[in-house]
Amino acid sequence: MPSISQQRHHTLSLTYGERSDQPNLPPLATYLLRLMHLKKTNLCVSADVNTTTELLRLAEDVGDHICVLKTHADIIDDFSDKTIRGLNEISKRRKFLIFEDRKFGDIGNTLQQQYTRGPLAIVKWASLVNAALFPGPAVITALAEAAQKAIASHNTSVSTDISASPAASLVDSGRDDESVEATTSDDDDDDDDEGEDSDTAAPPEPHAEERKGRKQSVVSVSTTISTKTEAISPQPALRPTLSRDSTQSEEDEEEEQTAQQLAELGPPPFYRSLLLLAQMSSAGNLLTPEYTAACVQHARRHRDFVVGFIAQQSLNRDAGDNFITMTPGVQLTPGGDAHGQQYNTPQRVVAEAGADVIIVGRGILGAPVAERKMAALRYRQAGWNAYQQRLRAGRQRR
Repeated sequence: MPSISQQRHHTLSLTYGERSDQPNLPPLATYLLRLMHLKKTNLCVSADVNTTTELLRLAEDVGDHICVLKTHADIIDDFSDKTIRGLNEISKRRKFLIFEDRKFGDIGNTLQQQYTRGPLAIVKWASLVNAALFPGPAVITALAEAAQKAIASHNTSVSTDISASPAASLVDSGRDDESVEATTSDDDDDDDDEGEDSDTAAPPEPHAEERKGRKQSVVSVSTTISTKTEAISPQPALRPTLSRDSTQSEEDEEEEQTAQQLAELGPPPFYRSLLLLAQMSSAGNLLTPEYTAACVQHARRHRDFVVGFIAQQSLNRDAGDNFITMTPGVQLTPGGDAHGQQYNTPQRVVAEAGADVIIVGRGILGAPVAERKMAALRYRQAGWNAYQQRLRAGRQRR
């Protein structure tokens, strides 16, 4: 049987595309790994801004270079439906997932309400959320239950059709349009009218005699409830064959292939998944190795909902592990800040520690607004280069 080290290295020697084809993956993990492979990015930008305008501007600026946008909705001063609509529209167009960094950590009933209700209603717009395990494993099952209800609600639509049968011909009535008043028939109303005393009955309408021979319009209301099941479709081939124009360069051909593949992949599907907070990058944090091991154990028991971890290194240790590791605290130069944050480079995080997604905040947000797109490109390239280096090293060990 392979050692833990060998099993870990085997997983890390697979491409994101190869890992997306592995069995027992939740739909959202399949989508994300395939998106990373096709878009050639393992960058997540941490959108630590304070207004809807800033958030949507940032999403537009970095959207082409990221696979995930991480939000903190509770620090957006004017968070509203406008924020949600804007984020959803940009994420579909630029093709990235939204990850709300809520760090749930409460009893099940409370966190279900935090997830689904209130002004944030996170389940409606964030594909990914995270949670700490210290309240117990019920954190996972409570969020999964709430997510399933939200998905079922999303996949159920109710439509109401209202139709009316045409009234009798106006020619037969002998009057023009302006003198005709629409009426509706209702059996219950007719019964009530017949039971009224003559003393209290309303006076006859003008032209009542003329209306006796005219068929009244009948309004019918029908309600249809339909269900749908949203799937990740269609699954594009990872390396499709396209006809190549004789004047087309290899670079242009590759861009055309990527555009076609991403179009086939489609927008993010309405699925919901969880990342467990297994490790942190802040100095002196209390997430012990035992706590981290417990996160891995419970993730394996809930592979249909838990897609991975927030951690400082890959936690894929056993055969069959295919969790996605996202690592915060990444900058191009190592260091720290005055609040205990410790920064690691993409090289250290991806090539050496085996993480899959680098989470970058101030390294991009600290750039002038006009230069954020270029800053995102630099981190995208650095993260992808580290990933390719990891693949080369893994293949040499095979």
